[in-house]
Order: sequence, then C-alpha cells, then structure tokens
Amino acid sequence: MVRFNEIAYQRPDMDALKDAAEKATRKVCDAKSYPEAREAYFSLQEMEKAADTMYTVCHIRNTINTADPFYDSEMKWLREAEARMIPAFKAWREALAGSRFRKEFEAEFGSQLFRKIDAALMTSDEKIVPETVREGELRQAYQKITAGAVTEFQGEKCNFYGLLKHMQSTDRAERKEAFEAWAGLYEQISGELDVLYAEMVRIRDTMAKKMGFKTYTEMAYLSRNRFDYTREDAAGFREQVLKTITPAVAEIRESQRKKLGIDRLRYYDEGLKFPDGNAVPIGTVQELVEKARNMYLEMSPETGEFFSFMTEYELYDLETKPGKHMGGYMTRLPLYQAPFIFSNFNGTEADVDVLTHEAGHAFQGYLAMRSIPVAALSGSTSEINEIHSMSMEHFAYPWMEPFFGEKTGKYITAHLIGALCMIPYLVCVDEFQHAVYADPGMGAADWRKTWRDIEKKYMPWRDYDGNEFLESGGFWMQKLHIFLYPFYYIEYALAQICAFQYYGRMKENRKAAWEDYLRLCRAGGTKGYFELLETGNLLNPFRDGTVEKSTAHVIREIRSRYMQD
Repeated sequence: MVRFNEIAYQRPDMDALKDAAEKATRKVCDAKSYPEAREAYFSLQEMEKAADTMYTVCHIRNTINTADPFYDSEMKWLREAEARMIPAFKAWREALAGSRFRKEFEAEFGSQLFRKIDAALMTSDEKIVPETVREGELRQAYQKITAGAVTEFQGEKCNFYGLLKHMQSTDRAERKEAFEAWAGLYEQISGELDVLYAEMVRIRDTMAKKMGFKTYTEMAYLSRNRFDYTREDAAGFREQVLKTITPAVAEIRESQRKKLGIDRLRYYDEGLKFPDGNAVPIGTVQELVEKARNMYLEMSPETGEFFSFMTEYELYDLETKPGKHMGGYMTRLPLYQAPFIFSNFNGTEADVDVLTHEAGHAFQGYLAMRSIPVAALSGSTSEINEIHSMSMEHFAYPWMEPFFGEKTGKYITAHLIGALCMIPYLVCVDEFQHAVYADPGMGAADWRKTWRDIEKKYMPWRDYDGNEFLESGGFWMQKLHIFLYPFYYIEYALAQICAFQYYGRMKENRKAAWEDYLRLCRAGGTKGYFELLETGNLLNPFRDGTVEKSTAHVIREIRSRYMQD
C-alpha cells in the first residue's frame, strides 16, 4: 500500500468487469459442485474490489475539491458506466438467488447475503437506468451548489462550516450575526435546492412505481436492507423519543438558558453550553491526529494497530477548504483493506468528535475487511454501523484530557448533552421524509410547513429569533442526508440509544462493554439487525421501554454535571 495521495487513479475497465460478471453467471448456472460456484463468486469479487477501489478514489478526490474538472467529469462517467452494468449484475444476482447451491452458500456465509441479493433484485433493474443516472447527476449538483456557497464574515470568506465556530462565541451579538449569515447562505441557494429536491423526489417516486412499489418509501426500506422493522415500528420509536427524550431536552435547554443568563434561548444560543465558552481542542490538525494516535495506542492493541495504519498511509482529509464537499464520512478502499476518513474541521469540539466518530466506522471496517471473506458482508446496515461510531465517541472519554486540558470535564458534559439533544432532531428528519414521499406532489411551501409542524412537536424550544426563512420551515434544507441519502437518519437515533447502553456498561465494567463492542464490530454485516443487536448484547430500541432504560443514566448524569445550581 502507498499513501492515499500517491494512489494512481485508473479508470476501471467496465467492459472487462461486465464480461467477468457474465462469465461468473454462466459458471454458477453450470456449476456441478458448490466449490465451482464458490470459486466463481470469489473470482468476480476480486474484480469488483479493484473497480470499487478506483471508484472510491475518484469519489474521495471529487469531494475534496468539487471544482476539479477532471474528477467531476470522471464521476459523471463512472455513474453512467455503473448504471449500464445493471443488467449484467441483475443476471448475476438472479443466478446466485436461483442457484442449486444456495443452501451451501447460506450454510457457509449465513442467510444475510441472500437477503441482500433478493432485495437488490427487487430494487435494481435496467428499466430504471435513466432515472438512476439522473439521480446521480442531481446528487453531484447538490454537492457543487452547497460546496460553492460562501459569504464574507468579519473580513474573511466563510462557508457553512467556517461560520459554526462563530455560532459558539461567548459574544451573543457575534453568535447572532454568524447565525444570520449562516441562514442567509441557505436562503441564498434555497431556490436552486427547491428545484433540485423536487426533481429528486419525482425521480425516486418514478423509480419506485416502475419497480412495482406503491411508494418510494417501500422501495427505500428495501434498498436500505431494513428487513427487520417497518414504518410502523419507526413511528413507534419516534413516539418513545417524544415521550422520554423531548421533555428531558426541554429541561436541559431551560437550564442552559439560566446558565447563559438570557431571557429566551434562541437557536444561535443552543451551541454554547457554558457562559465562559465551550471546550475547544488544543493544537493544530496534525497535533490532534497525533493525540488521536496516542489515544488509540493506549485504548487497545486492535485500535493501536488500526490508527497507526491510518496515519502511516495518510488515509484522511480533515481540513475545511474552498470547494470541499460538506459533511464527513468514512469510506473503504477494498483492494487495500483500507478505510478513509473525510471531514471538515472547524476549530470546535466537533473536530475531536470526528476523530472518534468516523474513526469508529473506520476501525470496524479495518477489522472486518481483514476477517470477513465476503466483501458485501464486511459492513452492516446503518443502524448497526452508527453504533460502531457513536459508541467509540463514549469509549474515548478517558483520553480527552490531551485534547482539552482543564476543560475536559466541560467537553464530556457538552458531548453528553449534544448526544441526547440531537435525538429529537434526528426523528424530525425521519418523520419529514416519510411525509414527503407519502405525498410526492408536495412543493417547497408544503415542505416548509411540514417541517415546521414536525419541528414544533419534537423540539418545542426551537426559536429562530424572527428569522423569516427559518421560522417558515427552511431549516430542513441544511441536512444533506435528505438530498443525498433518502431515509438515512433515524439510524443515528437508533444507534445512539445503543451507544448509551454501552456507555452505561462502561461505567460499571469497561472491559466487558469493550468486548461486546469488539464482537459487534467483528461481526460486520454477517447477520440481520436484530441478530447483531444480540451479538453485541444490546437491547432492541423498538421495544417499548428501551429508550427510557437506555437514557435514564445519561439524563441523571447530565443533571448531576450540568443542572445543579
């Protein structure tokens, strides 16, 4: 392996991959024994890993600089080429699904592989190639629009992330000014995003109808491999949040208002937890990475090996820069069994959160890619994947002092508050998406009203200080998942409930909690959601009472740390 920036990008030979898929399909159909069928599967997997790695290299470099014309056009080519591969891989999946050796595959690798194959056959077809290509174009357009949005603030050019640190200033006037600039950026591009999202919804609805689904929601659940729970289950979970977490957060927000000494808590006040300022990480980007390396070396032999690998091959891009895609993510370079972390550092505690959250994803990927032979099973569904990341944030608490010094206690308190307070917003996004795809004919005004109504239910404390754009419901627009990854968001809430379970156990028996966590990481996606919860010794968030049981100790700790006069 070489450093990431030394990896030579080479356009994948999609014709050769197509030929290989067709050849593997014939081999599986003609196989006289399971070893023959198995060999066909793994020979094609090796070619897929090579192509997937080049696709990922291109994607990473495109998101690092959305203005780079080469990787911009290359991503367009790859999306179109990928869409043209749909018929060949549909035939391949049909051959596997109908193979006389299916039981042998399942005996060796588990039934989850074929649940995924069956779901892919129901959600991917050559008849939706035009819509698939167009959806990819719209995703890329969204990335460019949001990455290119900048404003001048206090004499410097700022994007969305550059404004966030100002929204945590101890100077309320500065917070408000930054907030107005932040909202203004979204209002400035809102017309473009309204048009873009309308087409995204229309295309997704068309795809679902072509594939025989009544709504895109049904197709999305299957596409996201939600085999174990339904829309009704999700609604029941949201009700648990409304009953247990919304009142607790309202209590926290009132304490925050009193601590800050203000008449009403506005949106731009929510980020500031302490009147003398939040904990801010100490050091440059490289110094923070070095502190993270020391942390993971001490945490466990497995994490030490993992993060040393990440730093040796520079498998991350962390700093905010012009033209960089918003957000953060972890992705994989399967040919090298290597994770990659992408982020936008902004000088706040969130920078350290990235080094724990995305590193949690990367750690799981590092372990699973080395132990699970079926690449499609090395990662799980997002409901499980986010447990890996969110739990790592809590497991890292004992090593926070090098990052925050004397403000370490403030950081941990603020992190717990943030983790709990985020959950009502997470379910807002989920309920909003269910509403949008239940009525795909809705327009911009309908989306805003729908969002604001949902927001008032789960977050009644939210006050935009008269900002017309946000008071009318424009806040939904700031969540990139709504545009790029439809229905991906409730997973964060489900996972946080499980991460709180690990955190509770950490306080009693860290070694046992860590062993449960490691077992879950190593299992990858070899089992379904409910089975993996059992593997990790976790309670099911959908069962009545689980939210209350999982958060009670966190609420008590926040009261003790933050809400005592």
